[in-house]
Amino acid sequence: MTFFESLLALLGVAVLLLQIGRRTAIPYPALLAGAGVALAWIPGAPTITLDPHTALALFIAPILIDAAFDFPVGTVVRLWRPLTALALVAVLLSAGAVTWIGVTMAGLPVYAALALGAIVAPPDAAAATAIAGSVRMPRRTVAVLKGESLLNDASALLLYTAAILVESHGGVDAALGLRVGIAVPGGILLGYLLALAMKRIQPLVWGTLSGNIFQFVSGFAAWLVAERLGLSAVLCLVTFAMTIARSAGLATPPRARLHDFAVWETAVFLLNVLAFLLMGFQARTIVGDMAPDRLREAAVFAAAVVACLIVVRMGWVLIYNRLAFHLPAFRGDYPPTSPAQSVIVGWCGMRGIVTLATAFALPAHFPQRDLIVLTAFAVVLATLVLQGMTLAPLVRWLGLDGDDGLGEELARARVAMADAALDHIADARGALADHWRYSLGIKRAAMLPGAEGGEAEQKRQIGLAAIARQRARLEELRESQEVAADSFLLLQEELDFNEMSLRTEDERRIEES
Repeated sequence: MTFFESLLALLGVAVLLLQIGRRTAIPYPALLAGAGVALAWIPGAPTITLDPHTALALFIAPILIDAAFDFPVGTVVRLWRPLTALALVAVLLSAGAVTWIGVTMAGLPVYAALALGAIVAPPDAAAATAIAGSVRMPRRTVAVLKGESLLNDASALLLYTAAILVESHGGVDAALGLRVGIAVPGGILLGYLLALAMKRIQPLVWGTLSGNIFQFVSGFAAWLVAERLGLSAVLCLVTFAMTIARSAGLATPPRARLHDFAVWETAVFLLNVLAFLLMGFQARTIVGDMAPDRLREAAVFAAAVVACLIVVRMGWVLIYNRLAFHLPAFRGDYPPTSPAQSVIVGWCGMRGIVTLATAFALPAHFPQRDLIVLTAFAVVLATLVLQGMTLAPLVRWLGLDGDDGLGEELARARVAMADAALDHIADARGALADHWRYSLGIKRAAMLPGAEGGEAEQKRQIGLAAIARQRARLEELRESQEVAADSFLLLQEELDFNEMSLRTEDERRIEES
């Protein structure tokens, strides 16, 4: 099979597995990783490899931009204490513990053990929130997990980069220390400057297909430029995306925003799918080249690393919870987090695409690369199965599956928005102004506390029925060739936007798998 044929077959299998994952309690990343291993052992299966230098940029850059764009700076400022505890302290503790195990159990050089620790230290919030999609976790908990996932990538990848530099440099000296020291502020500054340039260029390509290509090109370019300059590519991209997002809300045309979100969501999901499948192929190659005794040692070592990561994270989160409960300086203005919420945060230690991509990116000559990559794969698979399959039941058992406050917050915001619009058109006269006053008044009344929303629901149902009839009539016009293809697509799009505005939040959501 050619590479294209192999890739097409893999994606076809992935679609089937994703549908199985939707209907079972098995996390789809675990299904995909397992399928990659199984498919790789089929006789005649191709050997699929990636250039290590390309792997990080390919898999991590778009995912970081997508996550950072949706995570406002204000949330980072408000939650900086728990985010520091998780994204910095927890990563350092986890990486340090794994480094010790790597040196004592596997005889790894310190820098190689540190590389392994950095690879497996950062959990993936996307895996946690996707797996827990069947329950409503507290929103502050979800926000902390997402922020942690965004920022812990930076701290873990700084450790990872330092370990790689030590290996290639042959040791630690003042020049290496200076290079690592300027990586953080330099990456942040570069990301901010590139974002300023991006904000000037982006309006020129809004609403075009080339605009989407430019977004990906600029993201990859920012990563590569930061790497070439020896700066933190992760912090560069996070700063780049957050800076653009702060001013994009009012400036971006709605049509461009809808299109951009759809493209990025699909692209990021595709990268996740490919990463888990390709990691399975990597594991096949490594396992096939290992002697039975070596494989048994690797399995014991991987199990020790998995146990260590779970224990260290859970222990630190529970300790931090008690410190924050007794010392307000550790939690700020927020009320103390309940022990049950801390248990959930501690258990949300599933590893994902960052662990896979950094394992991919290890140089081919790196000491005991086979053991490190196999351990990283085992950590991802074990945490996804063990913690992923038990997360939703644990949330229910702890009594945290309930109203997360989203509906109440949406209602308050909609009332405020309706009030602003009604004030703006208060002096307008005529049938059209009356139409908008009536429509906004119904929406506002339905969002007030204690409102039943009967009139608003009746308006919604009548509107949906009317749109359905319009769709049927539009199809009739197309069949009779009274409407050409280009007119049909424009009218269909108008109906789609109108219907979307009448659908509920749950009906507008697209499931990840």
